[in-house]
Amino acid sequence: MFDEIMGKFEGSPSQQAVIRLLLERGFSVNDDGRVVSGGIEIPNTGIAREIGVDRRVVDSTTDAILADEQLRRIFQNISAIPSLMDLAPVLDLTVLTIEVVAADEHGIVAAVTELLADEDIGIRQIISDDPEFSDDPKLYIITDDPVPGDLLVAIRDLPFVRKVEF
Repeated sequence: MFDEIMGKFEGSPSQQAVIRLLLERGFSVNDDGRVVSGGIEIPNTGIAREIGVDRRVVDSTTDAILADEQLRRIFQNISAIPSLMDLAPVLDLTVLTIEVVAADEHGIVAAVTELLADEDIGIRQIISDDPEFSDDPKLYIITDDPVPGDLLVAIRDLPFVRKVEF
């Protein structure tokens, strides 16, 4: 899906940068062509400054989104979710970052959470990058308690895991 969306802006790396930012941040485009997060409007100048393009590139990208029915449905329904990852050190939580061999494999989250549950480690949040929208998708698990070394090894030894960081 990500490649299909980016393909619609194949001739414009600047517009692709706008699309990537909208997807990464979960920003929507309203009927007026304004970029929003929930009901809060994000100024096009701020978006342009963030990715190093002219404001008119943001305008033309949102116009293109509204003109394409598939893009309109995607970008009018996307939303952001709050993440505890950056707050983890402040809240004394642990963040596990798990890289897998094939992110579209079934049962990845179930296998990891089962290992954590067996050790009575509470999970606060699970965030998974969508393999359709990310070149290198990862699984992030925020836990209430530190994860013991032997459990990290057990997670790392799962057949689909390439790397574990905390």
